[in-house]
Amino acid sequence: MTTVTSLASHSPATGELLARYSVDDTAAVDAAVRRARAAADWWAGLGFAGRRGHLLHWKHVLVRELDGMAELMHQETGKPVDDARLELILSVDHLDWAAKHASKVLGPRRVPSGLLGFNLAASVSHLPLGVVGVIGPWNYPVFTPMGSIAYALAAGNTVVFKPSEFATGVGLRLVETFVEAVGGQAVLGAVTGFGDAGAALCRSDVDKVGFTGSTATGKRVMAACAESLTPVLIEAGGKDAAIVAADADLDLAADAITFGAMGNAGQTCVGIERAYVVDAVFDAFVERVAAIAGRVRVGAEPRAQIGPITMPSQIPVIRRHIEDAIARGGRAVVGGPESVRPPFVHPVVLVDVPEDSESLTEETFGPTLIINRVRTLDEAVDRANSSRYGLGSAVFAGRRTAVALADRLHTGMSSINAVQSFATVPSLPFGGTRESGFGRIHGADGLREFARPKAVARTRFRAPANLLSFARTARDMRIPLQLTRFLHKKG
Repeated sequence: MTTVTSLASHSPATGELLARYSVDDTAAVDAAVRRARAAADWWAGLGFAGRRGHLLHWKHVLVRELDGMAELMHQETGKPVDDARLELILSVDHLDWAAKHASKVLGPRRVPSGLLGFNLAASVSHLPLGVVGVIGPWNYPVFTPMGSIAYALAAGNTVVFKPSEFATGVGLRLVETFVEAVGGQAVLGAVTGFGDAGAALCRSDVDKVGFTGSTATGKRVMAACAESLTPVLIEAGGKDAAIVAADADLDLAADAITFGAMGNAGQTCVGIERAYVVDAVFDAFVERVAAIAGRVRVGAEPRAQIGPITMPSQIPVIRRHIEDAIARGGRAVVGGPESVRPPFVHPVVLVDVPEDSESLTEETFGPTLIINRVRTLDEAVDRANSSRYGLGSAVFAGRRTAVALADRLHTGMSSINAVQSFATVPSLPFGGTRESGFGRIHGADGLREFARPKAVARTRFRAPANLLSFARTARDMRIPLQLTRFLHKKG
């Protein structure tokens, strides 16, 4: 078997060779982790204030390099330049939040010491894990991994980042900007390659792995990490649903849901792939969506609103889902199988698709949207919750109705009268349930995800009786027994 020693990066739109990168083997991955381990004490020793200064300097470098990085992302993934700019803007905002809030979230805090610990001072602090491995995706090659990288760094860890083979250049450029900001210490390093490099990172001497990708790959990551009981954070696939009630603003809902389905060519883990619309407004909603989707500009030119499918192997999946939906009785109101024109897929809107169709049970990851009619909002909730995934969701309705519906959806996140808005708020945790994964990035939960809680009980003064001693007597036990029976006798 021939060993692959280089990774070729091609434009998904034109096939043009952009660059070649090394394929790191197990020895190279282990060496990167050792370098990160050697830098871990220095980085942790800076404390929250020291790390904050470095991270905010990194933020300034990213802002300065924003346009150049957006152009590189456009070349390597095919997404429009303005979409790439928006991704970088969100990344900068999250980096800023993590740097400025780490001390408050993770710093030492006093907690009540309780009845038996009346002579103690109790406190909890959150300490760095050490070295965190991050395996990033190609669809949002900066924003998504930064949800782990920025928060892990702010928590005091060093990081070894393995970018997707479809966005290697972007990943390496991200690391280069950090090195420029912080200096020569191996606080954030990168390894490159295919799945084998990611597997080697899972089996290396890291203290935690943060992974974003498909559910199938997430299971393999878990299996590899289980060999050494290395904890993992999994952000996997989704089949996000939107619900549209009779009192929804239909123009707003149609605009948002169409973008939620088609933006980034549908290559979004929290993209809207299903919409359940009550019968009273179904036809009017479909008409609005069809008009918007029919105007979406597809291509590689500067005016294009969606670009190519980044990963060629996804194109047959998209085609199969469209064909299956139609074969099973669904109807195309925009596009159809002919919309698949590699490397591009033009918008497809399908209605009345059976719920057991592959297009409704599996992640499509393309610019397609299925809109199904429901009689009631209860039916909409039941259908939305029938998926094995549970990442994001969206509800379009009046305020009281919308909040109640969102609470009933079995997902980690919901947007009300918007799509994907939860991802733009740095203080909100991001993550899913079921086969969409577990653990959280972003917000206070994202900081705690990359720290270990340390409990400390300090003796302030000597207690009248030491209950944790072999010298304990029956008399020593009398007072705590009486207090317990008095305070806890009811209920």
